[in-house]
Amino acid sequence: MALKSTVFKALLQVSDMDRHYYAEHALTIARHPSETDERMMVRLLAFALHADPRLSFGRGLSSDDEAALWLHHYDGSIALWIEVGLPDERILRKACSRAERVVLLAYGGRAFGPWWQAQEAALRRLEKLEILSIGAEESTALCDLVSRSMELQASIQDGTVWLSGGDRMLEIHPQRLG
Repeated sequence: MALKSTVFKALLQVSDMDRHYYAEHALTIARHPSETDERMMVRLLAFALHADPRLSFGRGLSSDDEAALWLHHYDGSIALWIEVGLPDERILRKACSRAERVVLLAYGGRAFGPWWQAQEAALRRLEKLEILSIGAEESTALCDLVSRSMELQASIQDGTVWLSGGDRMLEIHPQRLG
């Protein structure tokens, strides 16, 4: 018998001063049995950074053919494809062939350095790809905000994200790599 996804609910208030976007999103997040809290919260952070009423979560780890998050035009074409983690270059190349714009939110602690060294040259050739990375301490700290029902506030200014929930506040500095 296959394990089922765990469902999380998040009420996310986004105040993005960089994009002049201010909205509240009621999100349902299905966490695949093999997905960690850290990866799920990085997906949530990616949502906050690119919030839009049409941005949605893909099927995640259970499907190589879908983005972690994506935004479709009304005609069904893909405007934005967002991946998280340290994916293989071929996945990002495929995403670039299908979407107008691709964003990777990379995280992975000590694994990030060797991954970036091996992938950098190939990834820099992908014109539609934008790469952001967050440090290991920042990505693991996101786990402190996890609960089955979350009320979170994300304030974004000058590329810095302040994410708070309950009595916790995190300051996250995504670094642009490409």
